[in-house]
Amino acid sequence: MERIGFVGVGRMGANMARRLCDVGCSVVAVYDVDAARAESLANEIGAECARTAARVAELATVVFTVVSDDADMRGIFAADDPGSLLAHAKGRLFVNCATVSPEVHIDVETLVEQRGGQSLEACMASSIPQAREGTLYLMCGGKQESFDRA
Repeated sequence: MERIGFVGVGRMGANMARRLCDVGCSVVAVYDVDAARAESLANEIGAECARTAARVAELATVVFTVVSDDADMRGIFAADDPGSLLAHAKGRLFVNCATVSPEVHIDVETLVEQRGGQSLEACMASSIPQAREGTLYLMCGGKQESFDRA
């Protein structure tokens, strides 16, 4: 079974994590720039409250990213930051649910693949109730093998 992590646990990310836990998935770590929010969710679902995005990728085999904009996405995938997701990209699948520019998704995929990982663009087309209920629509783009793994 894949070990799942979340980077970005605002209303959408937190409810996605809760739903996955509800259906028996193993959510092992969460991270958010709002450490109190991440800690609260981690306590609720029995996951580790990671102090860096890199720690989430260290513990999880699949990492969902749910951040708010291009700058945040570039920050969590910063090539020169040892605390970024790229520190443990090898063998990992990153399912990027943030609504960001196509260029950022392409750049992230390139950086992840250079480090031996996989990336899947998975833009959300629903809202918080659907995330919690497990009826969230994701519009996916990426390589077939990444999609199949997800």
